[in-house]
Amino acid sequence: MIEGMSIRRPLPCDPRHRWAAYARSLAVLAIAYNVLESLVSMAFGWADGSVALFGFGADSLIEVASSMLVLWRLAREPAPPGAGRESRAALAIGVLFLLLAAGTAAGSAMQLLSRRHPATTLPGLAVSTLSVGMMLWLWRGKRRAARALDSRALAGDAACSLVCIQLSAVLFLGSLAYWLRPALWWADALAALALAGFIGREGWAMVAAARRPDFQGGCGCH
Repeated sequence: MIEGMSIRRPLPCDPRHRWAAYARSLAVLAIAYNVLESLVSMAFGWADGSVALFGFGADSLIEVASSMLVLWRLAREPAPPGAGRESRAALAIGVLFLLLAAGTAAGSAMQLLSRRHPATTLPGLAVSTLSVGMMLWLWRGKRRAARALDSRALAGDAACSLVCIQLSAVLFLGSLAYWLRPALWWADALAALALAGFIGREGWAMVAAARRPDFQGGCGCH
């Protein structure tokens, strides 16, 4: 176990430093899982021609960025509200995800116009099912830590995990529809279009949050 970290959930009456160690552990675990999820999803999405799965994998990086900001925040606590480096990093991430949303929407439109469909949606079903379970566990842990530490940064990070759960549900439904009814060739493209909407909303919320003078971390999805 790394010093200053603990994956065991503290009791409500435990001291603040134990909850901080727990929050750091959740952030590290979220980074490791989402990096792996992103690489796997983007690789399968590219190989199988699934715009939805590729876009989902790229969006996993927003959870990585949010968790990294939380780690930085905890290491510097107490930092002044609206710390310049944190808000600039969040603003840059938000802009990148607005660009990702535009790219995903364009890929979806091209897929619809050309009537293309992925070779299989089984990877999408597997990835989304695993993601729902993992992100639900992380979301609950982050919410508890945010309340115990009275941290807006952790609350924002927990909101990012909730958005990831919603994205996983969209990917699952799109993949399931095409797997059950191959005639629904447009299901993957439609799921990608829905993902683009979610990603764009995340990016816009992050840009807006980063520009607030009281910004304290997270993705802005409150």
